[in-house]
Amino acid sequence: MFQDEADKPPRTCEDYWSEWKHCKGIRNLFHNYYTYGEAPSCEQWKIDYGNCRKWEKSKSPDAKESLCKSERARILEKQKYDPVWQLRKSPPRDWYLPLGQDKPK
Repeated sequence: MFQDEADKPPRTCEDYWSEWKHCKGIRNLFHNYYTYGEAPSCEQWKIDYGNCRKWEKSKSPDAKESLCKSERARILEKQKYDPVWQLRKSPPRDWYLPLGQDKPK
């Protein structure tokens, strides 16, 4: 279908569709509402799916640019957050002791 890699969307269109379906699912809605206090915004996945289909059918440069821009924003959003805690270089000195062993009663 595509002559070279530059003609392909970053993901398959089915990936965008399944991400949108997952986002709209009851389990994900409940999780997001419990975790963040609001329902997730799933519109970008649907927009990306539409742009992917346009890109596949008509090779629309506007759809291609919009889809690539959305993917770049998604990657930058992932990289924005630091890890929750610092990773250790080595284990603590007393890692082999049972918990509470070093404290006098």
